Amino acid sequence: MALNKAKVFTITSVKGGVGKTTTLLNLAGVCAKMGKRVLLIDLDLYSGDIASLLNINYNNDIYNLYEDMNNNKFNNFDDYVTSYNNQIKVLPAPKDPRFARKINSKILNLILYKASMKFDVILIDTNHILTDINLFALDYSDQILYVINNDSMNLKNMKTIVSILNDMNKNNYKIILNESNDVHKVYYNKYDIKNIINKNVNYIIPSSFYIRNIDKYIIDGKILTLEDSIVRRNKETLKIYNLIVSDILKESKVD
Repeated sequence: MALNKAKVFTITSVKGGVGKTTTLLNLAGVCAKMGKRVLLIDLDLYSGDIASLLNINYNNDIYNLYEDMNNNKFNNFDDYVTSYNNQIKVLPAPKDPRFARKINSKILNLILYKASMKFDVILIDTNHILTDINLFALDYSDQILYVINNDSMNLKNMKTIVSILNDMNKNNYKIILNESNDVHKVYYNKYDIKNIINKNVNYIIPSSFYIRNIDKYIIDGKILTLEDSIVRRNKETLKIYNLIVSDILKESKVD
């Protein structure tokens, strides 16, 4: 059991299809390599696919945990999470999306509190819609990571979010430009992007990290940053993932 309360990081986006969940999994792999005990919480409640991407079978999900906590049947947090490996565990989204609307932020607060007592790092995956649940996750997080790509609509949406966050006096967020998701989208240079969103891009995952046969790894439930063959071929590129993790852990003072 972790001696300190876990640090919570939410990985989100302003539009689908930017490689958000893949980025989250790669960050989880880096955290695991650092010896951190990592929990992945899938808060993309209606269409979350972390469990599918990791090719894991599970009996319980976040809805089962929610129901048991809500009805005073909760006993052991470990009964609701599924191991990916020794370092990474997963709390999946509901198998049945009809249950998603029943989950509220009051119980989510308790879920995150219980989880924070058992892990070093909690990575939350959300969708791009500003629901009450997603807003709660953003408020609860020590750091928020927005994943964007080089796309007009994406950048316009990010500009809106930057304006909202500024109005809320929130500055605990960073922006990751994912150039590896779609190497054909190179509409704007870095100067243009900064001017469009009115904010610096903190990190760039370069197009050199484009994995041509990524479907094979997905089918096999692999995390790219834990695959020796991927790491050997992309040592320089993968330094950006290590930098992101090092920065957010340092800023959040994780021991």
